[in-house]
Amino acid sequence: MKMKKYNAPSIAEAMKLIRADLGEDAVILNSKVVVTKKFLGLVKHKSFEVVAGVDQIEKKPVLPSLQNIQPFSSSYLQEQESVLSTSNIPNVESIKAPQEEKSTLPEELKKEIADLKLIMQSMQRMSTKSQYPDELLPFVDFLKEQELGEELITAISDELFVHSKNSDAKLQNLEMQKMTQQILKQKMEDLPIDGLSYDRKYINVLGPTGVGKTTTIAKMAARAVLEKKKKIGFITTDTYRIAAIEQLKTYAGLLQAPVEIVYNANDYDEAIKKLDHLDLIFIDTAGRNYKEVKYVADLKVLINFDEDVESFLVLALTSKQKDLEAVIEQFDNFPIEKFIFTKLDETNSIGTMFNLMIKYKKGLAYYTNGQEVPEDMEQANLDTLLELFFKENVNERSS
Repeated sequence: MKMKKYNAPSIAEAMKLIRADLGEDAVILNSKVVVTKKFLGLVKHKSFEVVAGVDQIEKKPVLPSLQNIQPFSSSYLQEQESVLSTSNIPNVESIKAPQEEKSTLPEELKKEIADLKLIMQSMQRMSTKSQYPDELLPFVDFLKEQELGEELITAISDELFVHSKNSDAKLQNLEMQKMTQQILKQKMEDLPIDGLSYDRKYINVLGPTGVGKTTTIAKMAARAVLEKKKKIGFITTDTYRIAAIEQLKTYAGLLQAPVEIVYNANDYDEAIKKLDHLDLIFIDTAGRNYKEVKYVADLKVLINFDEDVESFLVLALTSKQKDLEAVIEQFDNFPIEKFIFTKLDETNSIGTMFNLMIKYKKGLAYYTNGQEVPEDMEQANLDTLLELFFKENVNERSS
């Protein structure tokens, strides 16, 4: 048997090296975690040492098949025979190259390529499953269904793999959940995860169209009035949608709060002066396609983002992660510390929340799970958030 030792940052990477070097018949003989210290022991680096082996089988050389050798066509041979019969020494230019006969080869080739793609996809799925023991595969599938990022899934699966290797007992689902929560908690423990701070006067609520921004502002404002007894007011810059203004006016009337409508920077300055006597001022920005730079630039001109402003970016969990990332990156130069995620009750997977928070180092203020004001909104808490990840259905998450 041929044996070889591999060192890689993850089990998945080690498996790739083993398959590339020893082939699909290789087996893992031993594995362990190796921790090395750098910078006088202040920095620890973790890697995986895996010993793999494969039985050596002498392979016989494969000779090309005669069936693959294509003969000249009969028409070409007859044509060259005619050329040779008219001259003892034919002109080289007079000898024509063999013409390809019309055949169905392109169609056959397309079919073969399509079949090969299916085989490769099947092999890729099988190789992914072969990285971990059978007992871990249902849990890994669950993480994928929750749309957790590939890097996070690899980190979690590697930890579970090492634990299962070093344990005599089979890992139970509850143990895997707790280990997953611990890993995610370590990655998010330095992020600000809570609601309004109430130490800044101006509350900017940003976000693209259709995410439920105005309703979310109403929920935040209602809690500030009912729970904290704050005097509040509203400023809206969403003059593109008449319905949005009327909706905000309705909420403001119920809370007995003034509303100022802003069309330009001068209007904004005037509104700030009129509402200066209040404890909190909630600013509802226009819902636009913020993947376009123009609308972000307009927002910077209109609103003053100074030290007395607390800004939140509202995102809908029903949107694709790539689209949400495009929006977040447009707001990269804004002082946004926390996200607000809406429409939790309209999705079956919430891994996107964790992916975006960890990737962009942003905290979480609230998540909403319905249209009722102010009930259908939860203030974020890290432990509750991690428990939420393992709720089995939407109803449990919304309750």
